[in-house]
Amino acid sequence: MVVKRLVLPDVLKGVAVLLMIQVHLTELFATELFYSSLPGKISLFLGAVPAAPLFMAVMGFFFALFPRSTRYYIKRGAGLIAAGFLLNLGINLRFFAKIISGDLQLSPLPYIFGVDILFLAGLSLVFLALIAPLAGKRPHIFLFIALAVSSMPFVLPVYDGNNVILTYLLAYLHSHEWWSYFPLFPWLAYPLTGAAAGLLYQSGPAEFADSVKKSWVLWASVSVFLVLSWYGFGVSIRLEAYYHHSALFYGWAIAFMVLIALLFEKLVSFGGSESAIIRYFAWTGKNVTSFYVFQWLIIGNLATSLYKSVETYKLIFWFAAIVLISSVLVWLWNKKHHWRRIFENH
Repeated sequence: MVVKRLVLPDVLKGVAVLLMIQVHLTELFATELFYSSLPGKISLFLGAVPAAPLFMAVMGFFFALFPRSTRYYIKRGAGLIAAGFLLNLGINLRFFAKIISGDLQLSPLPYIFGVDILFLAGLSLVFLALIAPLAGKRPHIFLFIALAVSSMPFVLPVYDGNNVILTYLLAYLHSHEWWSYFPLFPWLAYPLTGAAAGLLYQSGPAEFADSVKKSWVLWASVSVFLVLSWYGFGVSIRLEAYYHHSALFYGWAIAFMVLIALLFEKLVSFGGSESAIIRYFAWTGKNVTSFYVFQWLIIGNLATSLYKSVETYKLIFWFAAIVLISSVLVWLWNKKHHWRRIFENH
């Protein structure tokens, strides 16, 4: 079945990466006064489920909707993992310089091996590629594994030994270390759920959309979101709890994402896929990896000087500036590859 690239998933990815930028600013640039205030907590909330979980779910959706070979996904996953290490080095260049010069007495290892979202994306693609032949076109298998994965943090023991190699290796799977931001358990649950949605959509796009809007799925999502909203908000604004959340939060997050997807579907339909703002969100979503890398390189290196010191009213300026600069860099990056392809074909 040949499926055209869809606008809505790209829009959702674009929104997710922009929300990541604002939450990175709150975490690294904003003063403690703003961070602990209600606007700061709203920023953390918007940088939670509508950001990383939504991005990972859309990645799983595309995995199922546009299937490729196992070899391709393993190679792609390995590339993302390698990019994760390079990004960790890139965003901390000024920080490492201070460690080398003796200005900071800290170990660089957590900053080199910190488990950011690129590692999660790479490991998730490898896992999906390996189980896809076994699961086939059965979405319930992906959902069952997703539920099991989201429950794993309460089943698996946390390594607390003195072996440094094991400490850092296991941080990519399951850990309570502060630098293990996106361990595979429970975060793998989101691309698995996205893959299930992709399989359901593949069987009939119109029927899938109608079933979500008219069936129990929508009403169940509304109910779960409302009943657990206070709990979900509380987890979202506490970073340690968010990064190492439970199956209960996963269930709330999926319900929330269903509502987010329906909201943006209405906005896309109302504004039209050719409107400037929708086209920008979609363009950002299509280039989400390079956009994510550029914004982190900027924020990470600036944070060495601006850490927890930017006043509230200046955060808006920094957000606009970083979005603009990242957009220009992504555009130039794409142009570079465009011209290189032209020259290679002549």
